[in-house]
Amino acid sequence: MTKIERRQMIKSLGAISFGIAAPSLSKGEELVRPYEIKKQTLETDVLIIGGGTAGVIAAIQAGRAGARTMLIENGSQLGGTTTTGGVSFPGIFHAWGKQVIAGIGWELVSESVELDGGILPNFSIIPNNKSISHWRHQINVNGPLYAMLAEEKCLDAGVHIRYYETPKEITFNKGNWVVKSSGKGIETEISCNQLIDCSGNAIAASMAGFDLLREEDTQPGSFIFRIGGYDFNALDLTKIPKQYHQALKQNSISTQAVDSDTSFPTTVPYGYVYVPGADSTTSETHTQANIQGRSNLLKLLRTLRTFPGCENIKVLDTMTETAVRETYRIDGIYKVMHQDYVEGKVFEDSISHSFYPIDLHRDGKSIYQEFLKPEVVACIPLRALIPKGSKNFLVAGRCISSDRLANSALRVQASCMGMGQAAGAAAALANRKGTTPAEVPMDELRSLIEEHGGIVPRSKA
Repeated sequence: MTKIERRQMIKSLGAISFGIAAPSLSKGEELVRPYEIKKQTLETDVLIIGGGTAGVIAAIQAGRAGARTMLIENGSQLGGTTTTGGVSFPGIFHAWGKQVIAGIGWELVSESVELDGGILPNFSIIPNNKSISHWRHQINVNGPLYAMLAEEKCLDAGVHIRYYETPKEITFNKGNWVVKSSGKGIETEISCNQLIDCSGNAIAASMAGFDLLREEDTQPGSFIFRIGGYDFNALDLTKIPKQYHQALKQNSISTQAVDSDTSFPTTVPYGYVYVPGADSTTSETHTQANIQGRSNLLKLLRTLRTFPGCENIKVLDTMTETAVRETYRIDGIYKVMHQDYVEGKVFEDSISHSFYPIDLHRDGKSIYQEFLKPEVVACIPLRALIPKGSKNFLVAGRCISSDRLANSALRVQASCMGMGQAAGAAAALANRKGTTPAEVPMDELRSLIEEHGGIVPRSKA
């Protein structure tokens, strides 16, 4: 074969190869850029950052009160700790034989139980923290179902939900907040009259320039899981180290629908491993918390399988995220103190109750608990939801202004739902009246909360 013939053949093969790599377009197809940032500008009356326990309720309340409402959530579903974190047993809504927290949060929880065919606890039986523990008044819910119902109620209230977005810059300009957020292939500038930080970490408050509080040491997080493949009642616990008994017992599945002695539903089987220092504030710290949680579970699983009767243990389910108990809190107009909480102080601007013992997980090995005395129910003031020196800004959830001991009780779900509803109502009312939340008339705010089923603390005087 001559050189000329060889060159012609190579050229011909090249043309054929090119045809294979770049076929002609079919009818209706077009070449497009695979990735292009979409930029947009939006306006709303109320913007909620964080679609967790408090944020969902705040959004529904603001929307139902007539405010244009937008909710941005950096995950894929609503519910936060209750759903993604796996703490699917919210509480506590009742105290001393009566309901103290109701409204939109209770509506969502009770409907979740009803639609799932579940059973509510017998709230007339008062826990005495000895034979009947306080947590028996927490309510087992189906996490995925709860998330779907939360989304449906937000949409029915006219809430504009934006998943996979997170704020990156927050400024105050001419009476409105401007939030620049980013997400998958999108950059958004949102202008709003009222801003509510329900991130759990006070990230929006920090971006807006307000002071935050935090101890050097924080409570551990929990990575929640379910395991199976063993019969707890058949185990010889004398051959298994005592520190593993509780993990095995919590995951044992009861066939009883109701505990006949107390008329309480049986507890959903689950377990958890502690994650010391778990912090969800940034993507880096949140990544580390999740990695550490899964690593700790793997270590536990491998250890359990070495014990007699546990050789076939397997993982049935795990949560996608480590549930975090404590990060940052705002420095608010008023800081709820430990003494305020345990004495049940009623404030002139009380907007919700809270009922849970002081519950500080100290080192992953011990818990400091302090139970409220009979008939005592704690209260949350509106001022604790407002950062010092702020305008048109609220927080709701575990990042409210409080000392560490009070916060260890205030952080639970029913309490966060109550303050979420109050924040949504205050924001909608402030927007309507052209003022800031600290200046809304308390009688009008209380009336709005009660109109939507909430329970507002009243002074006995």
